Amino acid sequence: MPGRTPPGERAAAAEVRRIALVIALTMVLWMGAQWLGGKVGLETRYVFLFDLMALAAFGWTLVATWRIWQRGRRP
Repeated sequence: MPGRTPPGERAAAAEVRRIALVIALTMVLWMGAQWLGGKVGLETRYVFLFDLMALAAFGWTLVATWRIWQRGRRP
């Protein structure tokens, strides 16, 4: 039927939205942590901790995006 989205595509679209939200929130929180760390004179080891958490979130989004891409390539 035209106008109807298959459930698999709906689930993939929801996952893409979740990935986009994680990327956006990670960037905002990471930049805020960097700014706040500079303002309050946070130790370098804590700043690196924020960096590692951001890298972990970006790594998750990369893997999740790759999985969606692989699912779309299946016949």
